[in-house]
Amino acid sequence: MAQHDMNIANATFPAVRTDINNALSAIQTSHSGTSLPSGAVAGQIWLDTTNATSPTLKFYDGADSISLATINYTANTVDWLDSTISITGLSTTATGTVITISDTENKTSVNLIIDNQKEIRFRETTANGTNYIGLKAPASVTTDLTFTLPVAPTASNQALISSTAGVMSFTPYTFPSSDGTNGQALVTNGSGVLSFASAGTSWQSVQTTGFTAVAGRAYPCNTTSAAFTVTLPASPSVGDTIILVDYAGTFATNKITLGANSNKIEGGTGNKLLTTNREAITLTYVDATQGWVSSSGANEGTVSIDPLPPYSIDFLVVAGGGGGGNSNGGGGGAGGYRTSTQTVNSGTAITVTVGDGGVAGTSSGSNSSISGSGLTTITSAGGGLGGNGNNNNAVSGGSGGGAGNGTNSGGSGNTPSTSPSQGNGGGSTSSANSPNYACGGGGGASASGGSVSGGAGAGGAGGVGTASSITGSSVTRAGGGGGAADSGRPAGSGGSGGGGNGGAGNGTGVAGTANTGGGGGGNSANGGKGIVILSVPTANYSGTSTGSPTITTTGIYTILSFTGTGSYTA
Repeated sequence: MAQHDMNIANATFPAVRTDINNALSAIQTSHSGTSLPSGAVAGQIWLDTTNATSPTLKFYDGADSISLATINYTANTVDWLDSTISITGLSTTATGTVITISDTENKTSVNLIIDNQKEIRFRETTANGTNYIGLKAPASVTTDLTFTLPVAPTASNQALISSTAGVMSFTPYTFPSSDGTNGQALVTNGSGVLSFASAGTSWQSVQTTGFTAVAGRAYPCNTTSAAFTVTLPASPSVGDTIILVDYAGTFATNKITLGANSNKIEGGTGNKLLTTNREAITLTYVDATQGWVSSSGANEGTVSIDPLPPYSIDFLVVAGGGGGGNSNGGGGGAGGYRTSTQTVNSGTAITVTVGDGGVAGTSSGSNSSISGSGLTTITSAGGGLGGNGNNNNAVSGGSGGGAGNGTNSGGSGNTPSTSPSQGNGGGSTSSANSPNYACGGGGGASASGGSVSGGAGAGGAGGVGTASSITGSSVTRAGGGGGAADSGRPAGSGGSGGGGNGGAGNGTGVAGTANTGGGGGGNSANGGKGIVILSVPTANYSGTSTGSPTITTTGIYTILSFTGTGSYTA
C-alpha cells in the first residue's frame, strides 16, 4: 500500500522509472494511508487505513475528505455510509429508523427480496432485551404468492383469513371474547355472532344426592334413598341442554326438585318437580323470558315438569326497640313480636323489612314486616320511646315505653292491636320525684314493664321477652329497657331478650341488643334493631334471596335470618 502526489519530477532515467512505479503502486492500492495523500486534488478517492482491518473509502472534495464506505476485511463486506442510495427506478431513503422503498419511475415492481429462507426480524424494545419475532418463507415454494392486507376490521373479535390468491380479509364472524366450558362448541346466531354452546351429550355416573348440573351432560338420578335437588346452571346460554333420567323408577315416591338458580323454568321463577316413575326429560334453555323448557321426554305423562305444591313457611317478625328516655327517663319498649305460619306457592316473592332501633330521647323503634302475593302481611310495630325527664308520659308501640319520673303513664303495648298480642305496656310512675326519683321500665313481648310508686324503690324493670326455637335453639327476644333511677336507688334491669339496663344517677343506660328488638335503658340508651326470620323446609328451599340474610340449617329446615331489608322467592 502506498501514496503518491502524482507528480513525476524531471530526473535521470532510473529515478523517473522509480517515481512512475510509486505512482502506479499508489493507484493500485487506492492511495492507501492513514492520512490524506499529499498533493491530493478535488475528486480524488483514497483509502484511509487508520483501522487496518476495516479501512474507510473516502472522497476528497478539495477541502474535506468525505467517508463513503467501510470495507470489512473479516466479514468481506462493504458498509455504505451515505444516507441515500439512488438506483435506477428505485430510491431507498433512510431517515432515522424509517426506510422507504418507492417506485419513483413507475416500474412494474418494487421488491425487497430476502434469499435462502432468511428472516425478517422484529425485535422487542432495547430496554427489554434482544428477543424477536421473525417471518420467513418455507424451504420450498411451488409458486409465487403475495399476501394482500385488508383495510380494517368491521367489528371487534374478527379473525384474519386469506383466499387462495393471497387476498386477505377479516371474517364476517364475531368470535367470543373468552373461552367456553368443557365440551362446548361455537354456534352462530344467524347474523355472524358466534358463541359457545353445548355440543353433544356427555353421560355422567349415577347421581344419588343433590348436585348442580352442567350444560351438555346427561344424569341418571337414583332417588331410592331420598329425594334431592338438581340445581340448574346459574349462567346458561341459549341452546344449552341437560338430560335427567329416573334411574330406579322412584321419582313418584322421592321426587326430583329442579332448582331454578335465579333463572326461569317454563316462564316461572319458582322451582319445579319431576314426579313420574321412569321419566326421562331433556331441558333446553331458550331465553331469559321462558328459561328452561322441556324439549323432549319419555314416560313423562301429561306434564313433564310439575309445579312445586304449596308449602308452609314459619315467620318470626320482631320490630326495632324504642329508645330509652333522656334526663332520668323511662326504659324503651321492646319492638313488636309476632309469629306466623303461612302457605306459599312456588315463585312467590316475599318482601322483608327490618326496623331500626329508636334513638334515645327522640324516637320509637321502626316497624318490621313481611309481605307478598297471596300472603297475609305481618307487621310488627316499633317499640315505644321511654318518657323523658320529669312528668313525661311514654309513647305507645309494639310494647310501650316506661314513664319518666314523677306521676306519669307508661306507653300502651300491642299498638296497633294484633291477635295474638305483639307486646305489653310500659311501667308507670307515681310520686317518684327527685331527689329519690325512679322511672318505669319498658314493656316486653311477654310482660309489662315495672312500675314505680314513691318510697325507696328501684327503677322499673323492663318487661321480659319471648323465647323462640325457630333457628333450632331457644333464643329470647323483645325485652323491655329498664327505667333510670336517682343515685340513691338502683336502676331497673333490662328485660330478658335484649332489653338494656337503666342508668343510675348520671350514668347512661345500656342500649338494647341489636337484632333482638330490645328496648333501650332509661337515661339516653338507643333501642336494639329488629330481625325477621324465615324457616323453610329444605326440600322446598329455592336458594333465591336478596339482602344477604344469614342462612343456616336445622333438621329438615333452612333458616334465613334477615337483619336488613331483603326478599326470598319461594
